[in-house]
Amino acid sequence: MTNKAIRNVQTEVLSDNWYVLRKVTYDYQKKDGTWEQHSREAYDRGNGATILLYNKANKTVILTRQFRMPTYLNGNETGMLIEACAGLLDNNNPEDCIRRETEEETGYTVSHVRKVFEAYMSPGSVTEILYFFVAEYSKEMKTSTGGGLEEESENIEVLELPFGEALQMIANGQIRDGKTILLLQYAQIHNLLSSQQPSHE
Repeated sequence: MTNKAIRNVQTEVLSDNWYVLRKVTYDYQKKDGTWEQHSREAYDRGNGATILLYNKANKTVILTRQFRMPTYLNGNETGMLIEACAGLLDNNNPEDCIRRETEEETGYTVSHVRKVFEAYMSPGSVTEILYFFVAEYSKEMKTSTGGGLEEESENIEVLELPFGEALQMIANGQIRDGKTILLLQYAQIHNLLSSQQPSHE
């Protein structure tokens, strides 16, 4: 940490039940040179990876649907959320993580995945960096039913949707998950499901 405008950083663990919630107190130097004390809370759940599986020939994508309690607490009447496959790294590199999560959640075994970008998804309160991937899939890659791991109490529905329908679901509010919207819009901007794609530098 090399920001000279930050000093006297002190942390206090507020919760270490599932992941780690810390209270961080520090001095921050303003533009006029004076210092003031700030206090923030930061939730550390590790970093993660997410992927959009797409089939160029059929113009379809693979998404998932599962219950998400935080959305249920904040106005999502059923708590069900349509998402791109994702998971925490758990000490793995992002590529290995997303291949594992893809097989566990969707039942597709993909060998080639391509990282397209990475992003802090909720930088005001969560430390997580999310690594974004895309990969082509075909019916031959389906090796199991997916649905997640029973020992992790996962109950995941696998959805195969026309790409155009998925984009419309963003517009009508059926898809409201940030990472999924980013990946679908990336696919649209870069013409991943068209026969002619721009070159990737």
